[in-house]
Amino acid sequence: MNLLAALMVAALIPAPTPVAPEYVALGDSYAAGVGAHREACGRSPAAHPELFAAARGFSLVFAACTGATTAEVLRQTEQITPETSLVTLTVGGNDAGFADVMRTCALGSDSTCEARVVAAERFVRDELPAKLEQVGAAVRERTAARVVVLGYPRLFEPSGRCLMTPKQREALNRAADTLDEVERTWAESKGFTFGDVREAFAGHGVCGSDPWVNDVSIPVRNSYHPNATGHRSGYLPVLERAVP
Repeated sequence: MNLLAALMVAALIPAPTPVAPEYVALGDSYAAGVGAHREACGRSPAAHPELFAAARGFSLVFAACTGATTAEVLRQTEQITPETSLVTLTVGGNDAGFADVMRTCALGSDSTCEARVVAAERFVRDELPAKLEQVGAAVRERTAARVVVLGYPRLFEPSGRCLMTPKQREALNRAADTLDEVERTWAESKGFTFGDVREAFAGHGVCGSDPWVNDVSIPVRNSYHPNATGHRSGYLPVLERAVP
């Protein structure tokens, strides 16, 4: 076959379709997007994993599910494959009893709220690290890909009128700080990147004039979760900076 014929044949062969890199999003309701228009398992097309995958051309495996604890995220890690090039993870709030803490503070006194928060903080410091270690080991067993652990925002602004009293807001924000710092220490010890969203959400908590977090909502499960703006303007920029 001469050169001209070879070139003509080559021109007729379609170029291979590029394969999109695989991104696996693990975690609880803060990863799934509860509060930003609920779909199956609390997953939302407005959640930061969906936004990031669409913007960067990833093929998304959306495993995160509302209510997930570290034990359930261990099962989610089974969806990581050899083709996975990025994993994100938000977990720990449900292990610490997030829903019960919020319910206790919303319905109780300042002192009752403080006592429940202190108990949750004790769990986060003393018991959660071992559970996070199991998750980290399961992730690393399945992939050497980049892993980004995204934390939790402080939920409340100190001023403004809303259901929670100023002391309750202070206690709940302190609990978020405790959880984030424990998770940062764990993430960095595993070689994961920690994405701290607290600064991104500053000024946009419940009780503020421009909240990116839902106050008490219907359905109740959406309460105290980031809304669509919180995912787009809070979580997404942090994730984008974590993945160059």
